[in-house]
This record gives sequence, structure tokens and C-alpha cells, in this order.
Amino acid sequence: MRSIEKSPELYGAIGSYLADTIGSQYAPGELCIPCPTVIAWDRENPDSVRVLGDFWVFNYNVDGDTLKTVSGGSHPGLMYLKKFGSHYKVISFECVEDGSNFLPSAKRIFGDMYEAFHSINSNEETREQARAIFIAKYVKDNNLHVKFYKDYGWPAHEIPLNK
Repeated sequence: MRSIEKSPELYGAIGSYLADTIGSQYAPGELCIPCPTVIAWDRENPDSVRVLGDFWVFNYNVDGDTLKTVSGGSHPGLMYLKKFGSHYKVISFECVEDGSNFLPSAKRIFGDMYEAFHSINSNEETREQARAIFIAKYVKDNNLHVKFYKDYGWPAHEIPLNK
């Protein structure tokens, strides 16, 4: 596995999978914003790509100038994508298990990339910075008139709209 490069077509496929397959399993909101932090990928065969990541998804309602979190969560693991014409689609996803199986399954799935995964997954500041960037891109791409996002019981965070 190699470190990730910018790849809009892969991010698009991963984002669609997160929103449609995983986000739809949570309490619904007005919109779903995926936050895929890719750790490494294997593109040796461009028609069949493997992507390791810490994949988050959040459902929000719009309340004035604020996105209020309704639901969401983390789904780290290994996605398998296949190319169909000029587009990619996630064809399977091996997710890290919950509870007492979290650590052994994470080590098995991430292998020699486990430390890279752990350093991202365990760093709340890094995760929130990545989340803010994905929210800002979503807000810009969808021409939303919001300035903040807020999790229940926590202060609102300003969306970095100029980035």
C-alpha cells in the first residue's frame, strides 16, 4: 500500500458509499457529509483499487446558519473499489469490528499501516480538522448558507469557508 495522492474519482466513490450505504443506517438528517480520511491505497491495478482509511460519516439538519449533527460515526477499514467505465464503485468493505474485537481486527486489516491508522484515529484534533475541511467543501459545493457545525451538547465550530 502506498500513501494517498489526490484522486477525486476515488474520493467520490468512497463518499457515495459512505453516504448511501453507511449514513443511511443512522438516524436521518437533512444531509449527509462523509469524511473519508484515507491512510493508504494500492493502485497497482487501476481497475481494482484497495483503500485503507478512517471513514467517518455524519448526518446533519440545517438550523439557520448552523449544521446540527443528528447522527454519525466512525467506520475504519479496507474498501475495495472497481472501475466501471470511467467511474469507480465500492464493491466491498472490510470494517474494523467493535468492542473487544476492535484492536485485533484493526491490526489485521491495517497490517503494517496500523500505526498510521492509530495516530489518525486516536487524535481528536486531527480528526476535527479533517472533518471541518470536508464540511467546508460540502458547503461550498452545495452552495449552502451555513457558517457553523455543532454536535449536541458541544459548542459550535466555525466552518473554514475560505479554504
